[in-house]
Amino acid sequence: MTETSPIETHAAEPDNRRASVIALSAIAILIGVVTGLGAVALRYLISIIHNLFFLGTFSTAYDANISTPEAPFGPFVIFAPVIGGAIVLWLVRRFAPEARGHGVPEVMDAIYYRGGKIRPQVVVVKSLASAMSIGSGASVGREGPIIQIGSGIGSVLGQFFRLRTWQIITMVAAGAGAGIAATFNTPLGAVLFAVELMLPEFSARTLIPVVLATGTATYVGRLAFGMAPAFLVAAHDRPDLFVPLSADMLPLYVIFGLVTGVAATVFVRGLYKIEDLFDDWKANPYLKNAAGMLSLGILMYVLLKTTGMYHTAGVGYATIEAILTGQLTAPGFLFLLFVLKMLATAISLGSGASGGVFSPSLFLGAALGGAFGATLDLMFPHLGFHSVTFALIGMAGIVGASTGAALTSIMMLFEMTGDYTITLAAIIAVVVAMGVRKRLSADDIYTLKLTRRGHRIPRESRSHMFAIRQIREMMEPAVAVMEKADLGPRGQVDTELGAERQYAVVTEGRNVIGIVRVHPEDPSRRHGPIIHPVGYVQETSFLQSAMTNMADRGHVALLVLPEKTTPRPENVIGVLTRDSIAAAVLRDYRS
Repeated sequence: MTETSPIETHAAEPDNRRASVIALSAIAILIGVVTGLGAVALRYLISIIHNLFFLGTFSTAYDANISTPEAPFGPFVIFAPVIGGAIVLWLVRRFAPEARGHGVPEVMDAIYYRGGKIRPQVVVVKSLASAMSIGSGASVGREGPIIQIGSGIGSVLGQFFRLRTWQIITMVAAGAGAGIAATFNTPLGAVLFAVELMLPEFSARTLIPVVLATGTATYVGRLAFGMAPAFLVAAHDRPDLFVPLSADMLPLYVIFGLVTGVAATVFVRGLYKIEDLFDDWKANPYLKNAAGMLSLGILMYVLLKTTGMYHTAGVGYATIEAILTGQLTAPGFLFLLFVLKMLATAISLGSGASGGVFSPSLFLGAALGGAFGATLDLMFPHLGFHSVTFALIGMAGIVGASTGAALTSIMMLFEMTGDYTITLAAIIAVVVAMGVRKRLSADDIYTLKLTRRGHRIPRESRSHMFAIRQIREMMEPAVAVMEKADLGPRGQVDTELGAERQYAVVTEGRNVIGIVRVHPEDPSRRHGPIIHPVGYVQETSFLQSAMTNMADRGHVALLVLPEKTTPRPENVIGVLTRDSIAAAVLRDYRS
């Protein structure tokens, strides 16, 4: 009977799939094109549904940055979210439950727990459900859906081309970045979004596909919607403290960062608290959905009749634009909008809507920042404070703190508004806000959903040194070459051997069949089974390439050769085993 090793029994099958950088780049460009077209199609679909529900017309002419006129249906418009919500609930429950909610947590779950695999039907169902939710008046954003759609496209294409797991995950992240880029016309922010929230590994091999996909999607989006930034900002005088030459004004940014950090925490915790209330309500799902959506309809209709705008309905870009152009400046009203939008978003998602939280976060930041700046202007009119300035900083602060994407929020603020004059203020406020939110809530709005599910997502990136260590630093000695027929009876690895390990290369004729552990003082005494299959590696190679070799070919150990040496048993000077790799990893964590 052929002797086998317990290690071999559980060894992975050899993975010989190969995809060059050029091939991955081509797939990434394809993902960018398809995702960009998907973003365009989603916006047109939202336009059609919105115009049907609010204007009674079939048209794709819709600018979310412009306030929607009063619906010709009068008070019956309050039923628009109810009808749309029922359709969304049926779609999600019938075809793709993971399409419910804001989407990004499901993408992260696929990356970290499912090898990047996303079902193809999620792309279609998420598109239809989110367009229906947004178009009919639910308080959600369109960036979450297109992130999930782009990620799904990346996953489907990665699986179609039979890519390795890390490559599929990279394509998923590339699709997510492409979705953000096409939606907001923010290529740099989209790359940072993928890096901060999606990529488990940050390296040239993962960054290149992401950059190509986001750049391509941005180009497609600009062909359809032009080069203009997402929002226009009114020209306004900024006080000197926003380009400070001294540190005496820095506490102001810190104070506002504290405010936005607390607000972001309330948003994160409040969103899931409302979801829990809906989940705990023992009633028919369609009844719960109808109750939540009817409350949204009543709220938006009351706001229309009292202020002339729906405000809390849909993505809310018209209100953000009104704040950034200085049309809404009353601090009390802006704070009221902040509270109502937060409540509307939580009710929308809690009752079963499909859409993102990024746009609501922008709304909350603009409203809270506008209220803060307008209050300062009332208190200190001679200092020249302006609501627009703090609205911009608030947008970055709420987004960065609630999502955990600090760099993304700062970069996207600049790209979406074209305003680069408040860099220092935005950076300080975002950093403080994120610190406060982390202190009050360890999880952000994306990871909290997965933590409650028992799926924890790492939020810190670390560069590990073990990957660049040379094999000679961690190999264990090979002290003999032995014919399989000459092996003595199999012994057990006992405590007498201690921590020191050394091996003999086992041959059968001219073929190497594996290695066996031998006694340090008597190499003729073997301990344990033959370990196989094995491969070769040079002592000057880096551990990263050796690990890739072992994973690809199913090797459980590698025979180490001096540089420029023929792979023969007599030339082997050491052995690299999985145990020695594990020891190197643990040493790196201790350092």
